Amino acid sequence: MQSLFFSHLLCAFLLLFTLLNLRYLTAEAAKCHPDDEAGLLAFKSGITADPSGMLQSWKPGTDCCSWNGITCLQGTRVTALDLSGQPQNSTQVLSGTISPSLSKLQFLDGVYFLNLRKLSGPFPNFLFSLPRLIFIYIENNRLSGPIPENVGSLAKLQAFSLQGNRFSGHIPTSISQLTQLSQLRLGGNLLTGTIPLGIQNLKNLTSLTLDGNQLTGTIPDIFASFPTLYNLNLANNKLTGNIPTSILSLAPNLRYLELGHNSLSGQIPDFLGKFRALDTLDLSWNQFSGLVPKTFSNLTKIFNLDLCHNYLVDPFPAMQVKGIESLDLSHNQFHLVNIPAWVTSSPIIYSLKLAKCGINLKLDDWNPAQTYFYDYIDLSENQITGSPFKLLNRTEYLKGFYASGNKLNFKLETLKLPKTLKDLDLSRNLISGKVPNAVAGLQKLNVSHNHLCGQLPKTRFPASAFSGNDCLCGSPLPACK
Repeated sequence: MQSLFFSHLLCAFLLLFTLLNLRYLTAEAAKCHPDDEAGLLAFKSGITADPSGMLQSWKPGTDCCSWNGITCLQGTRVTALDLSGQPQNSTQVLSGTISPSLSKLQFLDGVYFLNLRKLSGPFPNFLFSLPRLIFIYIENNRLSGPIPENVGSLAKLQAFSLQGNRFSGHIPTSISQLTQLSQLRLGGNLLTGTIPLGIQNLKNLTSLTLDGNQLTGTIPDIFASFPTLYNLNLANNKLTGNIPTSILSLAPNLRYLELGHNSLSGQIPDFLGKFRALDTLDLSWNQFSGLVPKTFSNLTKIFNLDLCHNYLVDPFPAMQVKGIESLDLSHNQFHLVNIPAWVTSSPIIYSLKLAKCGINLKLDDWNPAQTYFYDYIDLSENQITGSPFKLLNRTEYLKGFYASGNKLNFKLETLKLPKTLKDLDLSRNLISGKVPNAVAGLQKLNVSHNHLCGQLPKTRFPASAFSGNDCLCGSPLPACK
């Protein structure tokens, strides 16, 4: 009886072992689909340079679901292709073209070619043959030519980004058929023509970025169609006319409104003061005139405000912000006299640019609540006196300090330069003394037209950086006598 028990136990053990072993062998055999493997290897063969070894794991006969950048969520079928470089890493690039053999990947729902820099060729038409495709992110590469007229046939797309390539021509009108889109990103290309009115059909948009192209005409009055839009970027184009009134309908949700570097004109509309969720407002480098609306005092959550290079006039409204990270009011027709109190009290400011703002103060007397995190300060073309000693000694991350065209009066060799400083412009002031050796570590320097004297330290700066002083000498100026 006992031997019979052990006989049954042994049989059960052998059966369990066989099942587990069969499961293991089945898992080993369940490699990616041969069509997917063939398509991916054909793509690899079109790559002429891969200095960081991004495709090193792509080897015939191995499971392509385990290759770098490959995701398989449908058994043995590839569902996502994600090859991304780091913007700061110049070795993470791919050179070559995109093989049409990727059309074999019939279960693909997402294509992500990000920051590969040297990936070239036209718009990849294989995308039209992928029935499950919902995400296209082909950003910061060298693809060129027109965006196909039939792009609207990619009707299932939820995100479409060709940001940072070299696509040219107009934005196809069929883009109005991509009604499932939540993101449309075509910035940083060479696109021309006007913004298609049909974009108003894309009612699910949360982000629309067309910046950095050569788009012309007016901003279409279509924004009542976008109840959930939080990001609108049309900067760096050639757009004209006024800010359309329908933008007001975006007030509850819009966080980023960037219209800088165009040729927009008229007054800044009062209704912008109703954008209480706004984080960033960029109206810089346009032709806006008149007053900044008093309603701007309602923008309590704004962190980045750029109104520079317009024709705006006094008075500037008192803001009710809890803290501002970046402010640029430079080159308007303001006469602020003092740096605004809401700027001085900000606990988190990084960048302050108030060039040619009619500021008349002694810099030693300015006591901002926080200077530690400043990275850029531009106080050029004002009537500022005194010395930047105290200000610069309280910074830890300052990269650029610009104070040309003021009345600063101190001895330059006594100025302690922050270790992080790269750019320094103190030209056209009343500064005396010698040029210190420490300036040799800067990337840009201008101390011209002051009262400096003595032999220059060895630097790589041109003569124009030192011209117009009392008695400086030595290379690149004439030799000392």
